[in-house]
Amino acid sequence: MKIWSYSRPFTFHGHRCEVKVTLTHSETISSLYVDDFLVEEKSIKYMDGLITFVHSLQTSSGLQAEVKSGYFNWRNVGIAVTENGRVVHESHPGEDLRYGEALMKNLYGMEETAAGGGESKWEKNKYSVYTDLGLMALFFIVSKVTGDLVLAAIAGGVTGLGLIALQRFVKVDLLGGFAVFGTIMLVISTSFSLILQDSYWVQMKGTALGLFTAALFMADGLLRQGAYFGARFERYMPGPLHHNRLAIGMSIVGIVSAGGNYIVAENFSEDFWLIYTTFLDIPIILLSFFVILRWARKSEHQTV
Repeated sequence: MKIWSYSRPFTFHGHRCEVKVTLTHSETISSLYVDDFLVEEKSIKYMDGLITFVHSLQTSSGLQAEVKSGYFNWRNVGIAVTENGRVVHESHPGEDLRYGEALMKNLYGMEETAAGGGESKWEKNKYSVYTDLGLMALFFIVSKVTGDLVLAAIAGGVTGLGLIALQRFVKVDLLGGFAVFGTIMLVISTSFSLILQDSYWVQMKGTALGLFTAALFMADGLLRQGAYFGARFERYMPGPLHHNRLAIGMSIVGIVSAGGNYIVAENFSEDFWLIYTTFLDIPIILLSFFVILRWARKSEHQTV
């Protein structure tokens, strides 16, 4: 599903060319068109980082060029066309298209990975990510169709338990990483909903569980140097991280999330709360998460 796209048209020796950079729910795609025909397409999963795409342009008359596309700041994409070692076109003159790669390295020591060997982090963890997204979608759909938050929470909890049982019979990792922790929290959340049987407390469970989770991470970070939660979360993160800082940082993210949920639940409608918890709080959490990753990243001279 397309979320956003950038179009960067240019002319090369009379040929109408265009680079389209498309953002989907899981990857970035860079496509090169010449005279309205797709000649090359490359992509990278978000979990594998950000890179500068390099396309080979060759016209029907034999003319050749290299076309680069990449981020030059946190929100915009540019292109540069090089022929015989000379830049003949820039969509944004003077901008560095390797901003995305530099950002990944500065945040958590991540080098470009698109052409790297071996199985990518996305390939290793995509099924657990799909599980997590599926559970969130299930809660949203059931609550919107039935108007019953308690029923939606119960449906999510039952599904989570079913996934735990299913994991014993399938080879792919459905519950690794964040999904297993999310499933456990969902089961606790369902128990919370069954006991109280009240829509308001279904809304408040995000705050209660957020603070509970934050306390677990904080205890792990301060008392055990992140040996449990910090170490487990690091295996899905690019680059070596301080386990204690990662655990403490995740605790802070939990507190921020719990506070946001409380403010929205207390001051806005149930419908808006549902939209907020399903979609709108994600950018806040991601921004906090990136800050935590930078703080937790080990410097190059430090050992694990």
